[in-house]
Amino acid sequence: ALKASTKISHLKSPAKPNAVLAFLAGLGLSGADVAAVVAKDPQLLCAKVDKTLAPKVARLAGLGFSRPQIARLVSVTPYCFRSRNFVSKPNVDFLRECGLSACDIANLAMYNRGMLTTNLEHLQAMVTCAEGIGVPRGSGMFRQALHAIAFQNPEKIAAKVNYLKNTFKWSHAEAGIAVSKAPILLRMSKDKLQRTSQFLIPEAGLEPARIAHRPILLTYSLEGRLRPRHYVLKFVKENGLLDRDRSYFSAVDMTENVFVEKFVRPHIEAAPHLAEDYAAACRGEVPTRFILA
Repeated sequence: ALKASTKISHLKSPAKPNAVLAFLAGLGLSGADVAAVVAKDPQLLCAKVDKTLAPKVARLAGLGFSRPQIARLVSVTPYCFRSRNFVSKPNVDFLRECGLSACDIANLAMYNRGMLTTNLEHLQAMVTCAEGIGVPRGSGMFRQALHAIAFQNPEKIAAKVNYLKNTFKWSHAEAGIAVSKAPILLRMSKDKLQRTSQFLIPEAGLEPARIAHRPILLTYSLEGRLRPRHYVLKFVKENGLLDRDRSYFSAVDMTENVFVEKFVRPHIEAAPHLAEDYAAACRGEVPTRFILA
């Protein structure tokens, strides 16, 4: 509040801030959302509703953005609504030509606000880069690919692909498959990738090639999902509690509730400490009952 007050201390009347607050509420923002927007960009309270905010909202609506999408954009990037360099219609039109819906474009802009304001040539280069990592425009992963490579230079992307190859012992083709299926790998930290590799290959015993074809695995939490579920699966297998073999891949893909119902709850009588041990493993501990030869 103090920060906001210093930013608008030059205003002699509360009329303009009050008008902005009413306008934001009219977009469907809750009181908490409005407070968060003002904290993020106090100078928004100095904007003129009739000459700045309303025309920009109308422009977004004209480009196909829904009221909730516009409200979300205001929440995430309020400073854009004061900017002269707001939303480029050619950029929106081009992204639509690439197969993205208004909802896709709004979601993309929330995390890459420059996507709608950068020059068209730069945006076209990003699309070319997305296609270069094996994700064609119009495909289901195209929005994720654009998010992953946005405003990264080709050298940085190539270096990350090379890091993935070395870390997961992939061939160039396997790295390409993994990145095209999960472009977000290009945004993940090297530390997380390294720790996940050190667990999945030597400890969980997964083949690098299989990981390349199921790269979504690498986006899951190592401590909260990959390792605890490996422990449970190994425990129930080695204690003869499974009626048939179960794939680790399918086990980690399950929601938490489904996993517990399939692999923990049925064995409460035979292994009364399993639920407790699994919960401990999810907290980063390694219960002694999970330490098997």
